[in-house]
Amino acid sequence: MVVSPEWMDRLADFVVGRRKPLLWTSAVLAFILAGFLPLNDLNDQFVDYFHESTMLRQDADCAMDHLSGIYQIEFSLASGEEGGISNPNYLQKIDGFENWYRGRPGVIHVATISDVMKQLNENLHGDDPAWYRLPEERDLPAQYLLLYEMSLPYGLDLNNQINVDKSATRFIVTVENVTSKELVGLVEGGEACLRENARPPMHPHEVGPGVMFSYISARNIRSMLFGTVLAFILISVTLVIALRSMKFGWLSLISNVMPAVFAFGLWGVFVGQVKLGFSIVTGMSLGIVVDDTAHFLSKYLRARREKGLKSEQAVRYAFSTVGLALVATSMILVVGFLVLAQSTFEFNAGMGKMSALPLAIALLADLLFLPPLLMKLDRSRQIAGFTQKEELKDDDAYAAAG
Repeated sequence: MVVSPEWMDRLADFVVGRRKPLLWTSAVLAFILAGFLPLNDLNDQFVDYFHESTMLRQDADCAMDHLSGIYQIEFSLASGEEGGISNPNYLQKIDGFENWYRGRPGVIHVATISDVMKQLNENLHGDDPAWYRLPEERDLPAQYLLLYEMSLPYGLDLNNQINVDKSATRFIVTVENVTSKELVGLVEGGEACLRENARPPMHPHEVGPGVMFSYISARNIRSMLFGTVLAFILISVTLVIALRSMKFGWLSLISNVMPAVFAFGLWGVFVGQVKLGFSIVTGMSLGIVVDDTAHFLSKYLRARREKGLKSEQAVRYAFSTVGLALVATSMILVVGFLVLAQSTFEFNAGMGKMSALPLAIALLADLLFLPPLLMKLDRSRQIAGFTQKEELKDDDAYAAAG
Protein backbone atom coordinates (compact mmCIF):
# COMPACT_ATOMS: atom_id res chain seq x y z
CA MET A 1 0.00 0.00 0.00
CA VAL A 2 1.28 3.49 -0.88
CA VAL A 3 2.21 5.50 2.21
CA SER A 4 1.38 9.23 2.26
CA PRO A 5 1.31 11.88 4.99
CA GLU A 6 -1.84 12.03 7.03
CA TRP A 7 -2.59 15.59 5.95
CA MET A 8 -2.52 14.54 2.29
CA ASP A 9 -5.10 11.84 3.04
CA ARG A 10 -7.24 14.41 4.83
CA LEU A 11 -6.92 16.75 1.85
CA ALA A 12 -8.06 13.94 -0.46
CA ASP A 13 -11.05 13.26 1.80
CA PHE A 14 -11.89 16.97 1.82
CA VAL A 15 -11.74 17.23 -1.98
CA VAL A 16 -13.84 14.10 -2.49
CA GLY A 17 -16.38 15.18 0.10
CA ARG A 18 -16.63 18.79 -1.12
CA ARG A 19 -16.22 18.13 -4.82
CA LYS A 20 -19.35 20.00 -5.95
CA PRO A 21 -18.69 23.27 -4.07
CA LEU A 22 -15.01 23.17 -5.11
CA LEU A 23 -15.86 22.57 -8.77
CA TRP A 24 -18.48 25.29 -9.05
CA THR A 25 -16.52 27.80 -6.97
CA SER A 26 -13.46 27.34 -9.19
CA ALA A 27 -15.55 27.59 -12.35
CA VAL A 28 -17.26 30.80 -11.20
CA LEU A 29 -13.95 32.39 -10.17
CA ALA A 30 -12.40 31.45 -13.51
CA PHE A 31 -15.36 32.96 -15.36
CA ILE A 32 -15.17 36.19 -13.35
CA LEU A 33 -11.41 36.60 -13.70
CA ALA A 34 -11.59 35.82 -17.42
CA GLY A 35 -13.71 38.96 -17.69
CA PHE A 36 -10.80 41.00 -16.35
CA LEU A 37 -8.32 39.74 -18.96
CA PRO A 38 -9.05 42.67 -21.35
CA LEU A 39 -7.88 45.05 -18.61
CA ASN A 40 -4.32 43.94 -19.33
CA ASP A 41 -2.60 46.37 -21.67
CA LEU A 42 0.40 45.18 -23.73
CA ASN A 43 2.71 47.97 -22.75
CA ASP A 44 6.25 48.80 -21.73
CA GLN A 45 8.37 51.64 -20.35
CA PHE A 46 12.07 50.97 -20.56
CA VAL A 47 13.14 53.44 -17.86
CA ASP A 48 10.65 51.96 -15.40
CA TYR A 49 12.49 48.64 -15.64
CA PHE A 50 15.01 50.14 -13.22
CA HIS A 51 14.18 50.71 -9.57
CA GLU A 52 14.30 54.25 -8.24
CA SER A 53 17.35 53.33 -6.16
CA THR A 54 19.48 52.66 -9.27
CA MET A 55 21.69 55.40 -10.70
CA LEU A 56 20.36 55.06 -14.25
CA ARG A 57 16.78 55.62 -13.09
CA GLN A 58 17.80 58.59 -10.95
CA ASP A 59 19.69 60.17 -13.86
CA ALA A 60 16.77 59.60 -16.24
CA ASP A 61 14.29 61.12 -13.78
CA CYS A 62 16.57 64.12 -13.26
CA ALA A 63 16.89 64.62 -17.01
CA MET A 64 13.11 64.53 -17.44
CA ASP A 65 12.51 66.92 -14.55
CA HIS A 66 15.17 69.52 -15.39
CA LEU A 67 16.29 69.05 -18.99
CA SER A 68 14.16 67.34 -21.64
CA GLY A 69 12.63 64.00 -22.49
CA ILE A 70 14.52 60.73 -22.78
CA TYR A 71 13.00 59.35 -25.99
CA GLN A 72 13.40 60.74 -29.49
CA ILE A 73 11.56 60.10 -32.75
CA GLU A 74 13.70 61.00 -35.75
CA PHE A 75 12.77 61.55 -39.40
CA SER A 76 14.80 62.15 -42.53
CA LEU A 77 12.46 64.36 -44.56
CA ALA A 78 13.49 64.45 -48.22
CA SER A 79 12.48 67.26 -50.57
CA GLY A 80 12.95 65.21 -53.74
CA GLU A 81 15.46 67.63 -55.33
CA GLU A 82 18.98 68.90 -54.76
CA GLY A 83 18.94 72.04 -52.63
CA GLY A 84 15.25 71.45 -52.06
CA ILE A 85 15.35 72.38 -48.38
CA SER A 86 15.29 76.03 -49.47
CA ASN A 87 11.96 75.54 -51.23
CA PRO A 88 9.31 77.56 -49.32
CA ASN A 89 6.65 74.90 -50.00
CA TYR A 90 8.91 72.25 -48.48
CA LEU A 91 9.57 74.43 -45.44
CA GLN A 92 5.83 75.07 -45.04
CA LYS A 93 5.17 71.32 -44.98
CA ILE A 94 7.84 70.84 -42.32
CA ASP A 95 6.43 73.72 -40.29
CA GLY A 96 2.93 72.24 -40.44
CA PHE A 97 4.27 68.84 -39.44
CA GLU A 98 6.10 70.46 -36.53
CA ASN A 99 2.91 72.17 -35.34
CA TRP A 100 1.05 68.86 -35.53
CA TYR A 101 3.60 67.18 -33.27
CA ARG A 102 3.74 70.08 -30.83
CA GLY A 103 0.04 69.56 -30.16
CA ARG A 104 0.45 65.88 -29.25
CA PRO A 105 0.43 64.88 -25.56
CA GLY A 106 3.80 63.77 -24.25
CA VAL A 107 5.82 65.79 -26.78
CA ILE A 108 8.32 68.12 -25.10
CA HIS A 109 10.31 69.59 -28.00
CA VAL A 110 10.54 69.47 -31.78
CA ALA A 111 13.84 70.35 -33.49
CA THR A 112 13.62 71.26 -37.18
CA ILE A 113 15.26 73.50 -39.76
CA SER A 114 12.06 75.53 -40.16
CA ASP A 115 12.55 77.02 -36.68
CA VAL A 116 16.08 78.06 -37.64
CA MET A 117 14.76 79.77 -40.76
CA LYS A 118 12.10 81.68 -38.81
CA GLN A 119 14.61 82.76 -36.16
CA LEU A 120 17.09 84.00 -38.79
CA ASN A 121 14.32 85.85 -40.62
CA GLU A 122 13.46 87.65 -37.39
CA ASN A 123 17.11 88.43 -36.55
CA LEU A 124 17.80 89.88 -39.99
CA HIS A 125 14.78 92.17 -39.69
CA GLY A 126 15.88 93.96 -36.54
CA ASP A 127 14.60 91.21 -34.19
CA ASP A 128 11.05 92.25 -35.00
CA PRO A 129 8.73 89.48 -33.69
CA ALA A 130 6.40 90.11 -36.63
CA TRP A 131 9.08 88.60 -38.90
CA TYR A 132 9.23 85.33 -37.00
CA ARG A 133 7.91 83.43 -39.98
CA LEU A 134 9.19 81.47 -42.93
CA PRO A 135 10.54 83.40 -45.93
CA GLU A 136 8.23 83.41 -48.94
CA GLU A 137 10.97 83.53 -51.64
CA ARG A 138 13.35 80.66 -52.35
CA ASP A 139 16.55 82.70 -52.45
CA LEU A 140 16.15 83.98 -48.89
CA PRO A 141 16.24 80.52 -47.18
CA ALA A 142 19.33 79.63 -49.22
CA GLN A 143 21.07 82.85 -48.14
CA TYR A 144 19.99 82.40 -44.52
CA LEU A 145 21.32 78.86 -44.56
CA LEU A 146 24.68 79.98 -45.94
CA LEU A 147 24.91 82.76 -43.35
CA TYR A 148 24.00 80.36 -40.55
CA GLU A 149 26.57 77.79 -41.64
CA MET A 150 29.30 80.43 -42.02
CA SER A 151 28.63 81.75 -38.50
CA LEU A 152 29.22 78.36 -36.84
CA PRO A 153 32.43 77.90 -34.81
CA TYR A 154 35.46 76.60 -36.69
CA GLY A 155 35.21 72.92 -37.57
CA LEU A 156 31.44 72.68 -37.23
CA ASP A 157 28.90 72.27 -40.02
CA LEU A 158 25.25 71.41 -40.52
CA ASN A 159 25.73 67.80 -41.57
CA ASN A 160 24.05 66.67 -38.36
CA GLN A 161 20.88 68.40 -39.55
CA ILE A 162 21.12 68.52 -43.35
CA ASN A 163 22.58 66.08 -45.87
CA VAL A 164 25.43 67.08 -48.21
CA ASP A 165 23.38 68.01 -51.29
CA LYS A 166 20.82 69.81 -49.11
CA SER A 167 17.94 67.67 -50.35
CA ALA A 168 16.81 66.36 -46.94
CA THR A 169 16.77 67.52 -43.35
CA ARG A 170 16.60 65.88 -39.95
CA PHE A 171 13.41 66.21 -37.92
CA ILE A 172 13.64 65.30 -34.21
CA VAL A 173 10.72 64.92 -31.79
CA THR A 174 11.63 64.64 -28.09
CA VAL A 175 9.05 63.03 -25.82
CA GLU A 176 8.78 62.36 -22.10
CA ASN A 177 8.72 58.95 -20.43
CA VAL A 178 5.71 57.67 -22.36
CA THR A 179 4.67 54.04 -22.63
CA SER A 180 5.61 51.97 -25.64
CA LYS A 181 1.98 52.04 -26.78
CA GLU A 182 1.87 55.84 -26.61
CA LEU A 183 5.18 56.12 -28.46
CA VAL A 184 3.96 53.81 -31.23
CA GLY A 185 0.82 55.96 -31.42
CA LEU A 186 2.95 59.09 -31.92
CA VAL A 187 5.02 57.33 -34.58
CA GLU A 188 2.07 56.00 -36.56
CA GLY A 189 0.19 59.27 -36.19
CA GLY A 190 3.17 61.14 -37.65
CA GLU A 191 3.36 58.74 -40.59
CA ALA A 192 -0.34 59.18 -41.28
CA CYS A 193 -0.01 62.98 -41.11
CA LEU A 194 2.82 62.97 -43.67
CA ARG A 195 0.99 60.61 -46.03
CA GLU A 196 -2.06 62.86 -45.92
CA ASN A 197 -0.40 66.26 -46.25
CA ALA A 198 3.02 65.82 -47.92
CA ARG A 199 4.51 64.51 -51.14
CA PRO A 200 5.88 60.90 -51.33
CA PRO A 201 9.56 61.92 -50.78
CA MET A 202 8.51 63.05 -47.29
CA HIS A 203 7.02 59.65 -46.35
CA PRO A 204 9.85 57.99 -44.38
CA HIS A 205 9.77 55.56 -41.49
CA GLU A 206 10.67 56.98 -38.09
CA VAL A 207 13.83 55.78 -36.36
CA GLY A 208 15.35 56.00 -32.89
CA PRO A 209 16.21 53.65 -30.01
CA GLY A 210 12.90 54.30 -28.28
CA VAL A 211 10.94 53.62 -31.47
CA MET A 212 12.87 50.42 -32.11
CA PHE A 213 12.37 49.19 -28.55
CA SER A 214 8.64 49.95 -28.62
CA TYR A 215 8.06 47.94 -31.79
CA ILE A 216 10.27 45.07 -30.61
CA SER A 217 8.45 44.98 -27.27
CA ALA A 218 4.96 44.97 -28.84
CA ARG A 219 5.91 42.34 -31.42
CA ASN A 220 7.57 40.06 -28.87
CA ILE A 221 4.67 40.30 -26.42
CA ARG A 222 2.10 39.39 -29.08
CA SER A 223 4.28 36.60 -30.50
CA MET A 224 4.96 35.07 -27.09
CA LEU A 225 1.29 35.10 -26.11
CA PHE A 226 0.26 33.58 -29.46
CA GLY A 227 2.99 30.96 -29.13
CA THR A 228 1.80 30.09 -25.64
CA VAL A 229 -1.79 29.55 -26.82
CA LEU A 230 -0.52 27.35 -29.65
CA ALA A 231 1.65 25.43 -27.16
CA PHE A 232 -1.38 24.77 -24.95
CA ILE A 233 -3.21 23.20 -27.88
CA LEU A 234 -0.24 21.11 -29.06
CA ILE A 235 0.45 19.88 -25.53
CA SER A 236 -3.16 18.84 -25.15
CA VAL A 237 -2.96 16.89 -28.41
CA THR A 238 0.19 15.21 -27.13
CA LEU A 239 -1.55 14.28 -23.88
CA VAL A 240 -4.47 12.86 -25.84
CA ILE A 241 -2.00 10.48 -27.51
CA ALA A 242 0.02 9.76 -24.35
CA LEU A 243 -3.02 9.12 -22.16
CA ARG A 244 -4.85 7.28 -24.94
CA SER A 245 -7.98 9.27 -24.20
CA MET A 246 -9.50 12.18 -26.06
CA LYS A 247 -11.57 13.17 -23.04
CA PHE A 248 -8.72 13.27 -20.53
CA GLY A 249 -6.38 14.94 -22.98
CA TRP A 250 -8.72 17.88 -23.43
CA LEU A 251 -9.55 17.94 -19.72
CA SER A 252 -5.87 18.62 -19.19
CA LEU A 253 -6.22 21.73 -21.38
CA ILE A 254 -8.81 23.16 -18.97
CA SER A 255 -6.58 22.50 -15.98
CA ASN A 256 -3.53 23.97 -17.73
CA VAL A 257 -5.27 27.12 -18.98
CA MET A 258 -6.90 27.95 -15.64
CA PRO A 259 -3.69 29.14 -13.88
CA ALA A 260 -2.98 31.56 -16.73
CA VAL A 261 -6.57 32.86 -16.63
CA PHE A 262 -6.42 33.36 -12.85
CA ALA A 263 -2.96 34.96 -12.93
CA PHE A 264 -3.60 37.42 -15.77
CA GLY A 265 -7.09 38.16 -14.50
CA LEU A 266 -5.73 39.14 -11.08
CA TRP A 267 -2.91 41.07 -12.77
CA GLY A 268 -5.45 42.97 -14.86
CA VAL A 269 -7.34 44.00 -11.72
CA PHE A 270 -4.36 45.13 -9.65
CA VAL A 271 -1.72 46.18 -12.23
CA GLY A 272 -2.98 46.10 -15.81
CA GLN A 273 0.31 46.35 -17.72
CA VAL A 274 1.80 43.29 -19.43
CA LYS A 275 5.44 44.04 -20.15
CA LEU A 276 8.01 42.23 -22.24
CA GLY A 277 9.30 40.28 -19.25
CA PHE A 278 5.79 39.14 -18.32
CA SER A 279 4.96 37.84 -21.78
CA ILE A 280 7.49 35.02 -21.47
CA VAL A 281 6.11 33.89 -18.11
CA THR A 282 3.35 31.65 -19.45
CA GLY A 283 5.72 29.96 -21.85
CA MET A 284 8.34 29.52 -19.16
CA SER A 285 5.99 28.17 -16.50
CA LEU A 286 3.87 26.17 -18.93
CA GLY A 287 6.12 23.12 -18.78
CA ILE A 288 5.90 22.99 -14.99
CA VAL A 289 2.12 23.44 -14.98
CA VAL A 290 1.64 20.75 -17.62
CA ASP A 291 4.00 18.41 -15.80
CA ASP A 292 1.92 18.58 -12.61
CA THR A 293 -1.32 17.96 -14.49
CA ALA A 294 0.17 15.06 -16.45
CA HIS A 295 1.43 13.40 -13.26
CA PHE A 296 -1.96 13.64 -11.54
CA LEU A 297 -3.85 12.44 -14.61
CA SER A 298 -1.49 9.52 -15.22
CA LYS A 299 -1.92 8.25 -11.64
CA TYR A 300 -5.67 8.73 -11.83
CA LEU A 301 -5.89 6.76 -15.07
CA ARG A 302 -3.59 4.07 -13.71
CA ALA A 303 -5.96 3.56 -10.81
CA ARG A 304 -8.96 3.50 -13.14
CA ARG A 305 -7.48 1.25 -15.82
CA GLU A 306 -5.05 -1.07 -14.09
CA LYS A 307 -6.71 -1.24 -10.70
CA GLY A 308 -10.32 -0.83 -11.81
CA LEU A 309 -11.10 1.68 -9.07
CA LYS A 310 -14.05 4.03 -8.99
CA SER A 311 -13.35 7.70 -9.69
CA GLU A 312 -13.41 8.67 -5.97
CA GLN A 313 -10.92 5.93 -5.10
CA ALA A 314 -8.77 6.84 -8.11
CA VAL A 315 -8.58 10.45 -6.88
CA ARG A 316 -7.46 9.26 -3.44
CA TYR A 317 -4.85 7.06 -5.11
CA ALA A 318 -3.53 9.99 -7.13
CA PHE A 319 -3.31 12.14 -3.99
CA SER A 320 -1.46 9.41 -2.10
CA THR A 321 1.08 8.73 -4.85
CA VAL A 322 1.77 12.11 -6.44
CA GLY A 323 0.16 14.77 -4.21
CA LEU A 324 3.12 15.28 -1.90
CA ALA A 325 5.56 15.52 -4.83
CA LEU A 326 3.38 18.16 -6.52
CA VAL A 327 3.20 20.25 -3.36
CA ALA A 328 6.94 20.00 -2.64
CA THR A 329 8.17 20.83 -6.15
CA SER A 330 5.62 23.63 -6.67
CA MET A 331 6.39 25.35 -3.37
CA ILE A 332 10.14 25.15 -4.00
CA LEU A 333 9.68 26.81 -7.39
CA VAL A 334 7.30 29.46 -6.02
CA VAL A 335 9.74 30.43 -3.27
CA GLY A 336 12.60 30.52 -5.78
CA PHE A 337 10.72 32.86 -8.11
CA LEU A 338 9.72 35.07 -5.17
CA VAL A 339 13.42 35.54 -4.46
CA LEU A 340 13.84 36.66 -8.07
CA ALA A 341 10.96 39.10 -7.52
CA GLN A 342 13.18 41.10 -5.12
CA SER A 343 15.42 42.23 -8.00
CA THR A 344 15.81 45.98 -8.64
CA PHE A 345 15.51 45.30 -12.37
CA GLU A 346 11.80 45.19 -13.13
CA PHE A 347 12.25 42.79 -16.04
CA ASN A 348 13.50 40.17 -13.57
CA ALA A 349 11.27 41.20 -10.67
CA GLY A 350 8.09 41.16 -12.72
CA MET A 351 9.01 37.85 -14.26
CA GLY A 352 9.53 36.41 -10.78
CA LYS A 353 6.16 37.67 -9.55
CA MET A 354 4.24 36.51 -12.59
CA SER A 355 5.97 33.11 -12.52
CA ALA A 356 5.25 32.46 -8.83
CA LEU A 357 1.58 33.42 -9.18
CA PRO A 358 0.53 30.93 -11.91
CA LEU A 359 2.63 28.15 -10.33
CA ALA A 360 0.85 28.60 -7.01
CA ILE A 361 -2.53 28.75 -8.76
CA ALA A 362 -1.63 25.68 -10.84
CA LEU A 363 -0.96 23.71 -7.65
CA LEU A 364 -4.34 24.72 -6.24
CA ALA A 365 -6.03 23.88 -9.56
CA ASP A 366 -4.45 20.42 -9.67
CA LEU A 367 -5.44 19.65 -6.09
CA LEU A 368 -8.81 21.41 -5.75
CA PHE A 369 -10.25 21.78 -9.26
CA LEU A 370 -8.96 18.91 -11.40
CA PRO A 371 -10.09 16.07 -9.05
CA PRO A 372 -13.71 17.32 -8.79
CA LEU A 373 -13.73 17.82 -12.56
CA LEU A 374 -12.56 14.25 -13.10
CA MET A 375 -15.16 12.87 -10.71
CA LYS A 376 -17.86 14.94 -12.42
CA LEU A 377 -17.03 13.82 -15.97
CA ASP A 378 -15.89 10.27 -15.21
CA ARG A 379 -18.71 8.72 -13.18
CA SER A 380 -18.60 5.16 -14.56
CA ARG A 381 -17.70 2.47 -12.03
CA GLN A 382 -14.76 1.17 -14.07
CA ILE A 383 -13.23 1.73 -17.48
CA ALA A 384 -14.19 -0.95 -20.02
CA GLY A 385 -11.58 -3.58 -20.72
CA PHE A 386 -10.05 -3.59 -17.24
CA THR A 387 -10.99 -5.61 -14.16
CA GLN A 388 -11.32 -4.64 -10.53
CA LYS A 389 -8.17 -5.22 -8.49
CA GLU A 390 -8.42 -6.34 -4.91
CA GLU A 391 -6.15 -3.68 -3.44
CA LEU A 392 -3.80 -0.87 -4.24
CA LYS A 393 -0.18 -1.78 -4.85
CA ASP A 394 2.90 0.24 -4.06
CA ASP A 395 4.02 2.67 -6.72
CA ASP A 396 7.74 1.86 -6.92
CA ALA A 397 8.63 4.92 -8.93
CA TYR A 398 7.06 7.41 -6.54
CA ALA A 399 8.25 5.47 -3.52
CA ALA A 400 11.80 5.86 -4.82
CA ALA A 401 11.24 9.52 -5.64
CA GLY A 402 9.74 10.18 -2.23
